[in-house]
Amino acid sequence: MVLPAVITWAVLEAAYVSLPPLPWTAVPTLLLLALGEAFTGWHVLRRIRRKPGTQPMEPMVVARLAALAKASAHAAAVLAGVFGGFALGVSDLLDKTTPRHDFFVSGGTALAALVLVGAAFFLEYACRVPKGPEDEHRGRGASRA
Repeated sequence: MVLPAVITWAVLEAAYVSLPPLPWTAVPTLLLLALGEAFTGWHVLRRIRRKPGTQPMEPMVVARLAALAKASAHAAAVLAGVFGGFALGVSDLLDKTTPRHDFFVSGGTALAALVLVGAAFFLEYACRVPKGPEDEHRGRGASRA
């Protein structure tokens, strides 16, 4: 997350004046993705823990959801770094209208990307198989050896 921020800041120092204003549409898009992943994670967690009224999940579906969660967490972390670096790059130009707009849009996008990272981590956590009593018993014996 830091490396994309530094690269974006360095590029902005040289080329900001030739860029068009940032669109605000990334913020709701990332927030909708985060909502979808959090909602899916909640349902997966209930189904894997076999809560009443739920059906078990196919293992391949869980594996695909875990892969989606990992990929979106990495992509959102890069986006958070890029837009965080953009916000830092224009932070010294806040007295002008366009850089001020870009600062708020890039800051909002970075925050929305961090929300997506959190939702992706939750979905990844929800895809884990819970430990049973025999797993806990085996784990204790292994730590004593």
